[in-house]
Order: sequence, then structure tokens, then C-alpha cells
Amino acid sequence: MRDFYQLELTNYCYPDCKPLLNIMRLGKESAFVMAKELAESHPGLSAFYRFQDFDNYYELRLKQDEFLYHRFCELGGRPEERHPLSFVIGDCDYLKEWFGNGYETKLLLGEIEPAHISFTLGDSAALFKRNGTVEVLTMREFKEYFESFGGDVDSLLKNSDFHYIEAQLWSDVYINGVR
Repeated sequence: MRDFYQLELTNYCYPDCKPLLNIMRLGKESAFVMAKELAESHPGLSAFYRFQDFDNYYELRLKQDEFLYHRFCELGGRPEERHPLSFVIGDCDYLKEWFGNGYETKLLLGEIEPAHISFTLGDSAALFKRNGTVEVLTMREFKEYFESFGGDVDSLLKNSDFHYIEAQLWSDVYINGVR
């Protein structure tokens, strides 16, 4: 069994973009300008398709982030940001390729306060778009789930319908100086 608190969190970023940013943290006008620039400078690339229809994506992400924020607060979380940074547990070849084998930022799960991180089993945006909801787990709940699979991420993923476990980081204190 792997030590839960030694798990790495990974954030992927396309090679010509700045890591550890969230377009939803910009003002609406700035977000639309940036989305247009990103879509135009990366035509046909999977990681940027959502910016081609940013009117719909923006509204979906506002609703999704609001849902995640409020649900995490209900579960006892203390988010410091309204829009989280997305990480995954461990490494994910699927996302690595999707983001053009670009930047990877890694954090150690054990260095994150439980009140600053939540988890979803799979991509929170895709789940929210499909279902209008998504199950949000606290660190304690995710730890129990993880340990029910013998403390093995690969075993957990093989027995599921998702490519990765998403972690939403609700505080920038852990990334200060990392960029």
C-alpha cells in the first residue's frame, strides 16, 4: 500500500502557455480575449477546443466552479479562491499527450491542508456538463476510497470509468514561487 500523503498531484500545461493559471480567474472581458487568442493560436488542438465556443464554455465553467465551491464549503472546505487550479493524482499519459507534453507541475498531497483541496473521480467539467452535478470528495473521503483499492492508483483507475482523479486546489499558497 502506498502512503496516501506521498501521492503527487500533477498539473499539466501546454508548452507555450503559462502554467498554474485559470482563465476563469480573469475578468469576463479579459477571459474572452484570452480564449480567442488561445483558440486562434492553437487551431485543431484538443486542449484548446473549448475556447472556440467560449460563450457556452464560460457559462458552464461559471456554474461548475460555483457548484464545486459551494459543495466543498458544505463539506467543511475553506477555499481561498473562487476558481480552483486543477491537478490530477499521479501521472496521466492521457493528459500529458492532451497538453502537448508540456509543463508539469508537481505537488505532494501531504503538504496540502485538507481544507484547501477537493477531489472528483474523473473530469469535473465533463461530469458536470453531462449530469449537472458531480460528486465532490474531501481529502478524508478520498483517502478512504483510495485505501479501499489497496492504496494503488492504477488499481483504482482500472476498476473505474475514468482516466484520472481530479484534484481541485483552492489556495495558491502552495504554488507561490513555483511558476
